[in-house]
Amino acid sequence: MTTQFKSTWPRLVLAGALLLASSGCQVIGPNYRRPPAPVPAAFKEKPPDGWKEAQPSDAMLKGKWWEVYNDPNLNALEEQVVISNQNVLAAEGQYRAARGAVQVARSALFPTVTASPGASVTQGGNLSPSLGFVSSYQIPIDVSYQVDLWGAIRRNVRSNAENAQASLAQLENAKLTYQADLAQDYFQLHGTDGDVALLQSTVDSYTGFLKLTQARHDSGIASGADVAQAQTQLDSAREQLIDFGVARTQYEHAIAILIGKAPAELSIAAEPIRNQPPQVPIAFPSTLLERRPDIAASERQMASMNEQIGIAEAAYYPSLTLSAGAGLGSSSFLKLFTWAGRFFTSSAVLSDTLYDNGKRRGQVNIAKADFDVAMANYRQTVLTAFQQVEDNLSALRILEQETGATIETVQAAQTALDITVAQYKAGTATYLQVETQQTALFAEQQALVNLLTRRMVSSVLLIEALGGGWNTSQLPEVSALSGSDKQSRN
Repeated sequence: MTTQFKSTWPRLVLAGALLLASSGCQVIGPNYRRPPAPVPAAFKEKPPDGWKEAQPSDAMLKGKWWEVYNDPNLNALEEQVVISNQNVLAAEGQYRAARGAVQVARSALFPTVTASPGASVTQGGNLSPSLGFVSSYQIPIDVSYQVDLWGAIRRNVRSNAENAQASLAQLENAKLTYQADLAQDYFQLHGTDGDVALLQSTVDSYTGFLKLTQARHDSGIASGADVAQAQTQLDSAREQLIDFGVARTQYEHAIAILIGKAPAELSIAAEPIRNQPPQVPIAFPSTLLERRPDIAASERQMASMNEQIGIAEAAYYPSLTLSAGAGLGSSSFLKLFTWAGRFFTSSAVLSDTLYDNGKRRGQVNIAKADFDVAMANYRQTVLTAFQQVEDNLSALRILEQETGATIETVQAAQTALDITVAQYKAGTATYLQVETQQTALFAEQQALVNLLTRRMVSSVLLIEALGGGWNTSQLPEVSALSGSDKQSRN
């Protein structure tokens, strides 16, 4: 037996080495090329007047995009999203699981070595009573290796690495989404503070008019109906002032959840919005494909689906498994560790499926269909991204124009109120006319406050639509994720 092993083992080793060397050139299936996406040459909607066109050196927001608002309180809240937001932490865990899947897939590129020491005792029984008890001791070590003849294993490693890239992009998209949600809630909260400040000022004004009307009533100039109208107007304003507390507390609670805290743990001081929306660097539409993490995730998923086509097609070809074993065996434990107790085994198995009633063809068709689905999802994600950018560019431009018109209306309403109040004091106008002008002025002032809030929110949505401060260069290479020194084919 030893002579036979000595004569066959080198040949098996040589054959296995030749197969391993040749397998590096055999990769079945299509090579991935990112398909074209519908990218316009320029955005249809223009930014607000006065925005300068971004130069290549400043065409992207860098890092912490929320710092463009110059609000230390917002900065402090945003920093907590990555640390404590539970959805972000869940996405981070999914990314680590995807990295683990790459390790599992990569292990198939290497031999599997197992050891199974054992001992057994058997008795001869009635058939062989003279044998008595027979002992057997073994320490076998087995090595098995499936040769990657057609690249299916390598494609599986690459597919999992591309899934890990997609998972990391999804993690970055989760960060961007929840950071943008926080900024929107933050500006809406302080927009509500602006409404409250305006309404408090209006309540103070209405209180003064009520006192004036009561004094005129006491002098016999105004009627009791005028006093009742003034009182009703004041009470109505106070009701609205109380009602704003509902929206404000809800925004504050939402912010607390976004930073991973219970609502009872967070209080945000009241402060109306003071600043105007910042200018956001837009750059060219083609850069959007590199700046949006959701587009990157969709594209990486499509690349992974392409690898699955090659894996399915490799099933048409035979597989080769090499195995070898060595160890020690003896009927006496004392003789187990002697040279005479050694044994060796080796084998090479080439297997192929001769008939499967179309199973492999169906699997290839499924893989190709899945790739087509991923490609359609990718293109739809790109289209949606352009829609979001265009929507918020137009919103910012139109809301700025509306703000200018509303400022003029507020000025006109203030002038009309001043004239009507003077006429009322002179006795040439009724309190109903004063109330009408007060209501008109308040409505326009409130519209102006709300326009600033909407503009701030639209600027956040535009930044989110542009991908924040992220770009695809932050994704690790496939070769780094898979532990391969080979350069990525993409």
